Amino acid sequence: MNFKQEIAKRRTFGIISHPDAGKTTLTEKLLLFGGAIQEAGAVKNNKIKKSATSDFMEIERQRGISVATSVLAFIYRDKKINILDTPGHKDFAEDTFRTLTAVDSVIVVIDVAKGVEEQTEKLVEVCRMRKIPMIVFINKLDREGKDAFDLLDEVEQKLGLTVSPLSFPIGMGYDFKGIYNIYEKNINLFSGDSKKNIEETIAFDDLSNPDLDKIIGNTSADTLRENLELIEGVYPPFNKEAYLAGNQQPVFFGSALNNFGVRELLDCFIEIAPPPRDKMAEERLVKADEKQMTGFVFKIHANMDPKHRDRLAFVKVVSGTFERNKPYLHVRHDKKLKFSSPNAFFAEKKEIVDTSFPGDIVGLHDTGNFKIGDTLTEGESIHYKGIPSFSPEHFRYINNADPMKAKQLYKGIDQLMDEGVAQLFTLELNGRKVIGTVGALQYEVIQYRLEHEYGAKCTYENFPVHKACWVEPEDPGSEEFREFKRVKQKFLATDKRGQLVFLADSAFSLQMTQQKYPKVKLHFTSEFA
Repeated sequence: MNFKQEIAKRRTFGIISHPDAGKTTLTEKLLLFGGAIQEAGAVKNNKIKKSATSDFMEIERQRGISVATSVLAFIYRDKKINILDTPGHKDFAEDTFRTLTAVDSVIVVIDVAKGVEEQTEKLVEVCRMRKIPMIVFINKLDREGKDAFDLLDEVEQKLGLTVSPLSFPIGMGYDFKGIYNIYEKNINLFSGDSKKNIEETIAFDDLSNPDLDKIIGNTSADTLRENLELIEGVYPPFNKEAYLAGNQQPVFFGSALNNFGVRELLDCFIEIAPPPRDKMAEERLVKADEKQMTGFVFKIHANMDPKHRDRLAFVKVVSGTFERNKPYLHVRHDKKLKFSSPNAFFAEKKEIVDTSFPGDIVGLHDTGNFKIGDTLTEGESIHYKGIPSFSPEHFRYINNADPMKAKQLYKGIDQLMDEGVAQLFTLELNGRKVIGTVGALQYEVIQYRLEHEYGAKCTYENFPVHKACWVEPEDPGSEEFREFKRVKQKFLATDKRGQLVFLADSAFSLQMTQQKYPKVKLHFTSEFA
């Protein structure tokens, strides 16, 4: 198969949602259709011993949440599909923002009872900024929830989207009869038997057909006809160009847990979702079908395999083909590296691959060469942008709880910070280490992983900081900057890259500092250069 065909058959997408909307369950069911797994394990159900394939860290199994982004791939109808399952929990938002730089399109999952939640709003905003094509999946229709039209309004108003329903529910909760698929013009009847893997569909081109009344009852049939008329009158018909440009979002209804409405979503997805897209680098626009390989690291995961202390850098291939044992330029270090065992992910298995194409995610074993955002090329100096660090919300001192294990602790902190789990600041005054995170739950994950993966124990102490600001003086030699450093000495720290950071203890002191030292600029993200 030639290079262009390989690109055309790939679909790389992320699934985003608020925690508990059913994102991981949907991922599982998609894998089931791809034949990548035999049975799906519901994340929350304790009766099923098999836990979800995409949650592999112990803490995820205990909490029933996804912490790390996992990569899963499967083949469906000759298309190679790469799913990046992102954490929904807001404490891990930074990981999700980074993953969004590596996807070509997105499926947004919304809970029928809760509607649009705050975490979904934030993530959709990032997708809108980057014009990423989105499909909306309204989940859990077998439970009582909001009216379908109210939900569509909410998605339009709260998320600022232009929706076009491609399927519509018949009833809901106890009276849930099934789904009418507007895209394929057929009805999928709901049996409520979750043991059946895939439900049957009945084709209905003509809704005035009296058989419809026999199958779902007169009342439901009349309601369905009215609803579909209303949809035609109110919502724009689906337009693929508008969807690909990020200006229109198709909507599907279903129940991932009962594997209902998932096939319709997947069938439509592989037809309309974009193949790997061109990506903007700082220097130029890189096209997916260029011959030269380029790619970037969007995630690093330490200790993928507890038996071997390894780090895996996840690289999204943007253009060209990535080949095993071929030397590539690591742009930041300006040196050539070779990879003898690049991994691809197939459902829960990792396997070594010889060639990967644009859209694919490759796992590279890393001994500490990579940081998030690094670029690999065949020699050209290109920098992919768009992975900033934000000012953390929470700050704590980290202390070593076992003096005999200081080396392990520092190694562990070092590697976890490279992964982008949290940010590390070293105080200028006394060299104490401060960890900043987006959410408080991160501290538990760090503590847990330090102990279980590195054999080190740590304790935390509160450190009252309002915001971390990256410092950029207009003139590093000026008297004003020297005075700023002298007066603010106990609030200054360096981040992992050695950039100077001012840790403001309150909004008031931040404001006063900005007034007193106008020539010292303070930034809330690390990407100001």
